Amino acid sequence: MQDVVQEELAASLKGRDFLMVGDYTPQEIRYLIDLAIDLKRKQKSGEAYQPLAGKTLGMIFEKSSTRTRVSFEVGIYQLGGQGLFLSGNDLQIGRGEPILDTAQVLSRYLDGIMIRTFAHRNVVELARGATIPVINGLSDLSHPCQAMADYQTILEHKGTFEGVKLAYVGDGNNVVHSLMMGAAKLGVDISIATPEGYEPDASLVQQSKDYAKETGAKIHICRDPKEAVAEADFIYSDVWASMGQEAEQKERELAFADYQVNEALVKYAKQDYKFLHCLPAHRGEEVSEGVIDGKHSIIFDQAENRLHAQKAIMAAIM
Repeated sequence: MQDVVQEELAASLKGRDFLMVGDYTPQEIRYLIDLAIDLKRKQKSGEAYQPLAGKTLGMIFEKSSTRTRVSFEVGIYQLGGQGLFLSGNDLQIGRGEPILDTAQVLSRYLDGIMIRTFAHRNVVELARGATIPVINGLSDLSHPCQAMADYQTILEHKGTFEGVKLAYVGDGNNVVHSLMMGAAKLGVDISIATPEGYEPDASLVQQSKDYAKETGAKIHICRDPKEAVAEADFIYSDVWASMGQEAEQKERELAFADYQVNEALVKYAKQDYKFLHCLPAHRGEEVSEGVIDGKHSIIFDQAENRLHAQKAIMAAIM
């Protein structure tokens, strides 16, 4: 019976876009995470697995990247396919070609598209015009591939999602949007502390709470970092000023001054808590060196899992 369910899930994912975590059911998300763990095992043991032999992934980058580019390019190669780097400056999109036209042209050449961009509407428009799967490698609204790697990391370290509490301290940005939706879908309790004016998108908070009705997850938004991290299994932080917000750096440093994850704050979490960060990190700003480089930090396990999580997404939908 279990094999039949897995086959049905696999069939339901073929040809799909991967734009938001919330677009997928809890069962589909768990399938992708389990697949990522299996692909990681295969890669570590030297077992070849190339279901995408002969396929090509176009990778559109309007935002620069380390982890997204390397993990997707290596991932498609390990799956037997080939990645094609497409800078936003090299494409006609940058010169005014409609995204719908670009989507239809690329669909004639490629088997899948990954886009890392600013406006989320660009991701949606690309997917609307494409006849091949589109993967959101990051937009200002959502970072679903990061969240998949994060929850893979959490599962690897805890062995379960049941009873797990994740605390996020910082800006209510694209990362926290995807974390929140993932928590709601997987039954993970999430507590988010942000300064006034930097809360997560209210409509996505409500969506996540609606999703949580099915799984029993608790979605809690607050101001006090101590309240958020109380008895947390995992503490998550991100930069205070994301790419494109550099002009706000000084203003944000003032707003987030009391939101650093440091040795004093983590004392409120469980003794065996783990620290997460999507990277790049600014040591001494959103997190102290002692926390991010300490024994509780699992940031490089988390970063590695971008490769495996994205391989699972590509293998499933392409």
